[in-house]
Amino acid sequence: MKAPQKSPKKSPDLEVKDAQMIFNSVWEELQTERGRENMRFPKEIILLGGAPGSGKGTNTAYICKVRDITAPPIVVSSLLDTAEMQALISEGHMVGDREVVVILFRKMLDPVYREGVVLDGFPRTKVQVECIKMLYDKMVSLRRGFQDSPLKVHFKQPIYHIMVLFVDEAESIARQLKRGRDAIAHNEEISRTGVGEPMEERRTDTNEELARNRYRTFKEKTYDALLSLKQIFHYHFINAQLPLDEVQGKIFKELEYQSSLELDPRTYDVLRNLPEAGEIAKHARRDLVYRIDRYRLEHPELFHDVVALIEEKIMPIVRPHAISGRAHINSEDSLLDDSRALAMLIDIFSERGFFASVDLHRVEVPSFFDMKTGQISCKEKKVYRITIRFKGSEIRRG
Repeated sequence: MKAPQKSPKKSPDLEVKDAQMIFNSVWEELQTERGRENMRFPKEIILLGGAPGSGKGTNTAYICKVRDITAPPIVVSSLLDTAEMQALISEGHMVGDREVVVILFRKMLDPVYREGVVLDGFPRTKVQVECIKMLYDKMVSLRRGFQDSPLKVHFKQPIYHIMVLFVDEAESIARQLKRGRDAIAHNEEISRTGVGEPMEERRTDTNEELARNRYRTFKEKTYDALLSLKQIFHYHFINAQLPLDEVQGKIFKELEYQSSLELDPRTYDVLRNLPEAGEIAKHARRDLVYRIDRYRLEHPELFHDVVALIEEKIMPIVRPHAISGRAHINSEDSLLDDSRALAMLIDIFSERGFFASVDLHRVEVPSFFDMKTGQISCKEKKVYRITIRFKGSEIRRG
């Protein structure tokens, strides 16, 4: 008797075609429901993947804090709550791609996620990888399409991060089984005392073979799927076997602010010749980026004039003060009479890593002396006193 033949493995081309069919179907469904102008996905999407037990749940809140994301994470497994889907998951298997994509994309359109979201557990297959690429392309296309309309502020430059928390097979299985033992002990204590909230008891956390199968599914499918995005989006690989404080230190370093990634490319092109000096305070990052992009969009001529003023008149004075890290500039340029120009100047210096402050001094300058009456007529002169501070050069003195 012949052994049953295995189904032939799909070629990458067929997987891409499957993804195109799934994505187009889901996109049309959602666009029909909501309208094209309401296809507003999160500006920043962090795709968080990791082996079972790698600490995704433990580190998600910290990742959100580093990136100033206030919306709760979307844990993809928690969206798949039908009985049929849960039966598949409990055996260590995966739910169909179309079901995952449509449920997830619909969730991401919730306004609470507009500024950013962490996706825990997506993508997990090559088809889902292709769908996330197509979503990025659609977001860029929508941005271009609404660029000249009042709705342009709702379609921002998308930022994608791929973050992988990695532990080896032995560590993953050990952590899964420990989680299972802890859950059982916790729930027994609740049964005994009647106090507390029960923890979920997963079959994969109490059966070593199922735990091993979960790890292998991650290694063979999810990890490869995420790795394939390395050349397209910002990719971060974190060794999650280290102590928690070291893991979070690496997460912070990987996700710290970079202006070349977060500003609109055209805005960054205007600023790229200005020197950098340190980093922007993290709590102000998102608001600062938003303001500068709005300056260029809403007041482009004034924005370019302020940049030119900094490059041509202010920076030549700042550079010789590189050792002290402090420069004082007096300016009578009428451009600064516009309060918007002052705000732009301060924000632009902040974006480059400097601290800038401006004081306005009004000086009475004699313009006419009446010989008969002895009366002196004066004209008011505005002097803007600009102080620029930054970390100066550290020179050893012997």
